[in-house]
Amino acid sequence: MPSTHAYGFTSPTSACTPIEITRRTPGPLDVVFDIQYAGICHSDIHTARGEWGQQRFPLVPGHEIAGIVREVGERVSAYQVGDRVGVGCMVDSCGECDYCLAGREQYCPKTNWTYGSLDWEGNPTQGGYSQSITVTEKFVFRIPDSLPLDQAAPLLCAGVTTYSPLKAWVKPGMKVAIVGLGGLGHVGVQIAAAMGAEVSVLSHTLAKKADGLAFGASDYYATSDPDTFPALRNRFDMILSTVSATDDYSSYLSSLTKTGVLVNVGLPGDSIQLKLPALGPARTLMGSQIGGCAETQEMLDFCGAHGVLPRIETISGEQITEAYDQVVNSAVRYRFVIDTDTLGDRG
Repeated sequence: MPSTHAYGFTSPTSACTPIEITRRTPGPLDVVFDIQYAGICHSDIHTARGEWGQQRFPLVPGHEIAGIVREVGERVSAYQVGDRVGVGCMVDSCGECDYCLAGREQYCPKTNWTYGSLDWEGNPTQGGYSQSITVTEKFVFRIPDSLPLDQAAPLLCAGVTTYSPLKAWVKPGMKVAIVGLGGLGHVGVQIAAAMGAEVSVLSHTLAKKADGLAFGASDYYATSDPDTFPALRNRFDMILSTVSATDDYSSYLSSLTKTGVLVNVGLPGDSIQLKLPALGPARTLMGSQIGGCAETQEMLDFCGAHGVLPRIETISGEQITEAYDQVVNSAVRYRFVIDTDTLGDRG
């Protein structure tokens, strides 16, 4: 089995340090590619620090992965050596259940996640903080030439996570609010604007207002201002919440039109208790989890066509531990991306 340089964790309290990991021997439907860049998602931090339950260690996180194809299996038809490709949160699924057949592989009960899962051979999957990866063809996506690889990497999670619900609900001219202007939110603003929506940002303060307007928002509101929610009552056709620290959705729900929808893509650490009237407006509250394979490729093509580009800060492997603390403290604008050339000599 081939090995590759990586950075990972040996326990929930360890720093992120160099390790060597093995990848499976490529099969006839596999694509092997050299990873060039890997984004840091807040999910990586929750997982590595054991905040989402017990994990298998050593653990190499990373599910925002972009690189160049090095090898393809004999039955691979979609890719060839030298192609620009990416991998997101999934690396396989059963392919037979109703979810898979409907193109919603992310809900398959047998989904293999890019890291922290067991593959079909019983080996732990390891993520993108590494220099190469082997993935079955269906879960590899073509990155348009108009998207630089370093900026494309975060789209494999942050992009599809926001694109999927926006695509499902947004029509041109709709009033859409994005809650939070972070790694997800700043991409969501761009996508919603590119879809023709009138976009507002709902953030705790006005500290990032200039950025929000530059990304395509027409309005920016501070939710800490007691006058904000009364002024926004019944305003938005859709609200997309990208934050994980929401304690109460009541104020956001009251900001929807009578038939509006609030979609949550942030994942809080604890359950949220909701008190809602039994009868009232026909508003919808729902969650959304990344997107399926076809939708992921559609998102990349959309971002390439409309110039949707995450704003990134490129770091080395040695900076990952510090970067985690900065993400937790909201001190990144807006996504850290690891240059995998810094993980070791490629040989």
